[in-house]
Amino acid sequence: MFESLAIGFSAFGDPMVWFALVFGALVGYLIGAIPGLGPSLGVALLIPFTYGMDPVVSIVGLVALYAAAEYGGAITAILINSPGTAAAVATSWDGYPLTQQGRTGEALTVSILSSGAGIFISTLFLIITAVPLSEFALRFGPGEYFALALVGLSLVAGLSEGSPLKGTVAMGIGLALATIGLDVQTGVPRFTMGNPEFFEGLPLVPVLLGLYALSEVLFMIEDGPSEKVKSAPIGGLLALPVKTIFGLKTPIIRSSVLGYVIGVIPGAGASIASFVSYAVSKRLSKTPEKFGKGSLEGVASSEAANNSAVAGAMAPLLALGIPGSPTTAIMIGALMVQGIQPGPLLFAKSPEIPYTIFASLWVGVPVMVLIGLAGARIWAKVANIPRPAIAAIVAGICYVGAYASHTTMFPVHIMTAFGVLGYILRKLEIPLAPIILALVLGEMMETNFRRALISNKGEWSIFYTSPMTVILIAIAVLAFVLPALSQLRARRAKAKTV
Repeated sequence: MFESLAIGFSAFGDPMVWFALVFGALVGYLIGAIPGLGPSLGVALLIPFTYGMDPVVSIVGLVALYAAAEYGGAITAILINSPGTAAAVATSWDGYPLTQQGRTGEALTVSILSSGAGIFISTLFLIITAVPLSEFALRFGPGEYFALALVGLSLVAGLSEGSPLKGTVAMGIGLALATIGLDVQTGVPRFTMGNPEFFEGLPLVPVLLGLYALSEVLFMIEDGPSEKVKSAPIGGLLALPVKTIFGLKTPIIRSSVLGYVIGVIPGAGASIASFVSYAVSKRLSKTPEKFGKGSLEGVASSEAANNSAVAGAMAPLLALGIPGSPTTAIMIGALMVQGIQPGPLLFAKSPEIPYTIFASLWVGVPVMVLIGLAGARIWAKVANIPRPAIAAIVAGICYVGAYASHTTMFPVHIMTAFGVLGYILRKLEIPLAPIILALVLGEMMETNFRRALISNKGEWSIFYTSPMTVILIAIAVLAFVLPALSQLRARRAKAKTV
């Protein structure tokens, strides 16, 4: 392990890797600080610019953007009570009251340092757990891989915000889209409408840009110019006594562990991690009455958790090939663009990729903390950029990126179509994450399902004779059923009270 980590750290002997880290952090802060955007859109927009790059350089840049964007939302949450990301909502509960009390510097300092601590601690857990998990998964056969993909899809569908039924519908849409192209075993075209450009399936990058970025542009156009919010003045950064920071060590460590564990669960994400950690810290705090009124402990808990969830989401991505969040689902596309297949074999075939990710998360902590502290005044003003200008810039990047992916108009048309589709689905409150995950995992699930049957001479017994396959399928079924049952109970309870 230590030799492999040394390989990861040695990558930083290349100046381009340092450039990617700093550039990714800067863009991440910019994206995160703009309410309504967030890490998923940021990573999707950056992928087209990674074409032709060394895989290590591109992945370091994307990981830095992911981590920085997850923190960037806290800046506007603290300053103007407008969280840049959903995960920063809990931060605003105490961050903005601190700003109203004239303690902006304290709130920003605690949020940045807690975020850095969360990434550092959770990366340690990632290193400890990812390798054993991948080694265990190497024992899987086609039946186990099929069940594993099913678990990934069911968890995301079941944990989607709102109705589990809508999450399942989204998953079905993604699986249907995954069948487009040549049959993986017979080579027969499926749903291609006779167009050879569909033979390789839907191009992933234009689909990502359309669903996430272009659909957001359509919402910006629909909403029109937003009300201007004046940024609060910032003073006293790092004017916090060391004793005060050290006194927050317990909620920071606890929230970092909670954030990592919740982040590992596909579909849970940074938002749930921050809310759960905030609630736990309030319950265990000696001064719970301060929460919601300007508690540094509340800010520290939320920020440590939502940033540690970044490393948590990377664990199933790297070890099993299952994304832990919508952003890591998009990162699978980035890895595939570079010819890298996430999963158990990644550590054996391309160890420099996962270990450089580990190293970049650690190396990136002081870089992101310094950039965050030094540029806090700048990030605060980002929220003042007019929404029409943001919409125009994002749309331009989308179309340039889509065209650059194949240097033809085909991906541009695909992106436009999926932009409209994404807009309609979001209007219907159907989540987009299960669509992306199903599109990514669909081929893996279909291929291993058919391989399992072929290897067992068409007998279905292969899916219930292997203990691991049975356990994974049971988890998948429970992930589908439990949310539906809980929602049914809630409806019955509501009906009784009426």
